[in-house]
Amino acid sequence: MIPGPRTPHPTRRLARLLVALTAGIGLSAAPVLAPAASADTGTAAAVAPSTTGGPLGPNVYVFNPSMSQSSIQSTLDAIAAQQIPNQFGTQRYALLFEPGTYGSTADPLVFQVGYYTEVAGLGKNPSDTTIVGQADVFNQCTNGDQTQCFALENFWRSLSNLTVDVAGGSGCTGNTEFWAVSQAAPMRRVAVNGGVTLMDYCDGSPDYASGGFIADSSFTGGTVVNGSQQQYITRDSALDGWSNGVWNQVFCGDPGAPAQSFAPNAGDAGGPAPYTTLDTCPTTREEPYLYTDSAGHYNVFVPSVQTSSSGPSWANGSTPGSSLPLSSFFVVQPATSVAQINLALALGKNLLYTPGVYQVPSTIHVLWPDTKIVGLGFPTLIPTRGNVTMDVTGLPGVNLSGLIFDAGPVTSSSLLDLHGLPGSASLSWYKSDPTTIDDVFFRVGGEEAGSVKTAFIDDASDSIIDDVWSWRADHGAGGGSWTSDTADTGLVVGGDDVTAYGLAVEHYQKYETVWTGQGGTVLFFQNENPYDVPSQSAWMAGPTQDGYPAFYLPKSVKSFQGYGMGVYSYFNQGVPIENSMAIEAPDSPNVQFHDILTVFLNGSGGIESVINGTGAPVSSTFGGPSDLVSYP
Repeated sequence: MIPGPRTPHPTRRLARLLVALTAGIGLSAAPVLAPAASADTGTAAAVAPSTTGGPLGPNVYVFNPSMSQSSIQSTLDAIAAQQIPNQFGTQRYALLFEPGTYGSTADPLVFQVGYYTEVAGLGKNPSDTTIVGQADVFNQCTNGDQTQCFALENFWRSLSNLTVDVAGGSGCTGNTEFWAVSQAAPMRRVAVNGGVTLMDYCDGSPDYASGGFIADSSFTGGTVVNGSQQQYITRDSALDGWSNGVWNQVFCGDPGAPAQSFAPNAGDAGGPAPYTTLDTCPTTREEPYLYTDSAGHYNVFVPSVQTSSSGPSWANGSTPGSSLPLSSFFVVQPATSVAQINLALALGKNLLYTPGVYQVPSTIHVLWPDTKIVGLGFPTLIPTRGNVTMDVTGLPGVNLSGLIFDAGPVTSSSLLDLHGLPGSASLSWYKSDPTTIDDVFFRVGGEEAGSVKTAFIDDASDSIIDDVWSWRADHGAGGGSWTSDTADTGLVVGGDDVTAYGLAVEHYQKYETVWTGQGGTVLFFQNENPYDVPSQSAWMAGPTQDGYPAFYLPKSVKSFQGYGMGVYSYFNQGVPIENSMAIEAPDSPNVQFHDILTVFLNGSGGIESVINGTGAPVSSTFGGPSDLVSYP
């Protein structure tokens, strides 16, 4: 039974029921969602351009506490009504709240967050900006059918740098923050005081959700309800309880996290919860963020690198780091030419991309160390002539955050290319000032048809990948066809000592992730094999090797650590496609995997082993999870 208004948090019995349900049906095997909002979103009205964005443009709305709450509410509701059903639209928004308090217990500010919408506070710390109310994401329903409602496609939205004192809502949604999302919907640097759920359990349907990312946040006054979330990563966050797990829940540096608990068939009903828990995170660097100083001027704060981190970076009242004035940034608008961008970069400027869709006919070249490229409201970059969209020199301290890279109509060799410098992994400069990629998402198809050979190449040693989803579309423009939206590989990592948190790579046509660098660490990996394989002969890694591993380390790799890595199959062409192994890696004592798994979602065929021929196969006979606690 899904909990009702009087029992907003699932019991352990419910958690086991959800585990059994998801294991038996397969979350991602649900019908593809039509881009239609739930019944209570109403009809979208035209959204008036912002008059408060100033230099940040007409799609940035800046609120302050002196504004009437009714005017703030109406703006938020208008944007939500347009964006909730707008999965592949071109509108992009940043909703920014200046320091102060919005709403009250008597009159809470409650609103929804739709596609391509960033909600963020403009204080130096999360405590500077408080919303008394809820910033919610609910299920969407297939063609208005209220019995088929899911969060499986609630992508491309974010919540950051503020406090939510949970209040308001009605009935089942009362006094609970709902953040029912899947990939590419991060929650960062947020303090939630009150109940929070990562699933929407209010409409009585299966309520599936498929992954998410929380970092540098705190939760007090209520257990975080995982519910039907099949996989999730939570990093450097303080927790006040966690309800349950399904297949793969990863925690690192999270005071209050569940204890390590992973065993064969951990996701089965009544079995141990599939928790991978590390006391600390090895190397982290929080995402840069926009804020206003005491004089009301915009700045970008750049946090410092941390090692063996645990808990929010701001727990002691401030985050170590430094500030950059907005004057050090070239503010990019959709009409800005690549020539103007490259000139600004050559002159040593940082970039701040405003919300919009950007046509990129030639490569953007990032030339200097410590260049910061910050995206507001999910700006989307599309190469138009088969060019690489952006490349970065092999120098330290570069940061890219908050961007979407789409493949274009002419095949590119890559969309983002981080170059490496030979021998840089041994240089202290790179270790103390790593390049970081935060909340950056890659798409081949979906919004528009496109193709690429390798979406993302990271040859930068000591770099940090923090919440990246590289997705070859299974629906939308070109999605679901083996001969359209073509792409071999979602990610190639050649740099040494690269660390990745919250890495998802899905549906590519050959090796989906190739990791050739030494000393790499991955905390949480999620993959679905391509759905649309037309025949076994079309998908062979070798003459006798069926399929392609989702995660591939060649024999040259001598050291690697992987934690909480899951690979799923759903071959939906009616042909029995087999994948010999989900992960392929050298048998070496310093190449180690912890808590890895496979799941058969639905369809035909399956995955024959978890890694290198080890681990039970998954198919329609045994759907999984097939779990390995360690390898070798």
